[in-house]
Amino acid sequence: MTKVKDIGEQSLLEKLQRFCPAEITGDDAAVLETAPGKSLVVTTDVLVDGVHFSNLTTSPEDAGWRAAAANLSDLAAMGASPLGITVGLGLPGELRVSWVERLYEGMTECLQKYNTPIVGGDVVRSPVTTLAITAFGQVNPNQIIRRSAAVVGDAIVVTGFHGASHAGLQLLLHPELGQNLKDAERAALIHAHQRPQPRLDVLPILQKILNSQSKIQNLKSKIPVAGMDSSDGLADAIIQICRASSVGAVLERRQIPIPKIFNHWLPPEQALQYALYGGEDFELVLCLPQELASALVQHLGEGAAIVGKITAGSTVLLYDEQKKFPDQVLSLSQGFQHFKS
Repeated sequence: MTKVKDIGEQSLLEKLQRFCPAEITGDDAAVLETAPGKSLVVTTDVLVDGVHFSNLTTSPEDAGWRAAAANLSDLAAMGASPLGITVGLGLPGELRVSWVERLYEGMTECLQKYNTPIVGGDVVRSPVTTLAITAFGQVNPNQIIRRSAAVVGDAIVVTGFHGASHAGLQLLLHPELGQNLKDAERAALIHAHQRPQPRLDVLPILQKILNSQSKIQNLKSKIPVAGMDSSDGLADAIIQICRASSVGAVLERRQIPIPKIFNHWLPPEQALQYALYGGEDFELVLCLPQELASALVQHLGEGAAIVGKITAGSTVLLYDEQKKFPDQVLSLSQGFQHFKS
């Protein structure tokens, strides 16, 4: 009898997607048509004690912040602005009430930055602390960002540095790794892990650039933008976009935005692994025409970068122009996957 752990997360998702309308699945959130000119965006994340957070690395406030940020990031990945969230809690009876209150304080602190209320939820008994959040957002139908919209020739933009969250987690788990870091550097990396920032701020900038270009070119149709967030790692995001769009990609190693702290702390190969596969940076990965990509990077400033381009085929290739390192074919096998042995 086949078990979940035998097929892994991605194969399980493929099986479950058969039970959903084909036009809804495959992105960071579902889009449901509601009133004329508006679409409702819905996304759900489940976090489990010991898998997504633990007392070793995360205070209740930080767990709450991260849970809220993860859902807001999924909305940002779809081009949507948040409307509200519901919270489902599975709690052991022995858990302190103060822990739950502190969890909500962290969630609220994050949500208030984006004027997003908690509008409902449920509480049940559970042997393991579990947090399930459903977030609701709103987007104009012609501004939806989908993974399947990348086309050959598009530039690939990342909105910020990658690898800092994973580095912060490693420092929390293994404090001895940061012996040659300054206190401020250590604190900055840990903060990146405990308090990630969903990139909702990118959306108005992106739309301003797209609207400006549409007026200049007198375009009647929207300029397609493909994208998702990098919560499961930069490599994962690019591969998922390429799969959904039936394209490939070529990435330039030297263009990947890695925190400057890494330069005097980590060997180059380890720094690259953190950036590509560490995950939980909650940046956006967007594919759009080269000219618009350059304008977006210029507006976003430090950390934002064009890391490569979309190509024909299906391979996602990382290369170094100086040929100091061999070419790499990126795959999902190196990143985090639930049920992975």
